[in-house]
Amino acid sequence: MFGGHTTQQMKDKLSVKQAKPLADVLPTVTIKAKDLAAEMTTVNTKGKNLQGKSPIKNEHVTNNQEVRALLKKRGIVPEELPAEEDIKKIERKHKGRSPQISEEKVDALE
Repeated sequence: MFGGHTTQQMKDKLSVKQAKPLADVLPTVTIKAKDLAAEMTTVNTKGKNLQGKSPIKNEHVTNNQEVRALLKKRGIVPEELPAEEDIKKIERKHKGRSPQISEEKVDALE
């Protein structure tokens, strides 16, 4: 999906710590593209009755290449997109606000 860049190279480019998943900072379009390629692999693995690691891996690589080609055709180059805010940080922010929001809703209903 990243034009030959490895996961580690993308982590370095986007300043992602070694222990953190790259997906935590990927833009939504990249995550959806990766999801689409994975789902295509699932469908084609069943439909073509692919067996064994090599044929399934080849199918997955081909699907990633095809989805990437479509993105590039539309002017979207995954490895050139900036990192998004870390999803774990966003989750922590919202988790901290949840009780406050719930209390506000209860107060509003009274």
